[in-house]
Amino acid sequence: MDRYEGKPLLRLLECYVLDAIDQLDERQRDTLQRMTPKLATLYKRNGTWSEILRDEMNFADSLPTKIREIWNIDLARMHSSGVGIDPSEFAMTFVDENFLDVSR
Repeated sequence: MDRYEGKPLLRLLECYVLDAIDQLDERQRDTLQRMTPKLATLYKRNGTWSEILRDEMNFADSLPTKIREIWNIDLARMHSSGVGIDPSEFAMTFVDENFLDVSR
């Protein structure tokens, strides 16, 4: 089963996490910027794609900083173990662990 089937916010949340840890690639960023007018219409909100998502999900302004702190801790822990960490996997895990109502 496709991870995103029937879960329209799931990929957006993962992109939000990737953006918070400065790991959102340019292709994804461009796609999200092109989607912004549709998101604004859908959610009846103004702003960038991430501002629209933040407001729709009632995220605190400090959430990206907290996500980045967790990323940096995980990154340091994994590097000290000699293991790399995949940003996409981190984003999926973060969303799964913190936004159960959207990811399941």
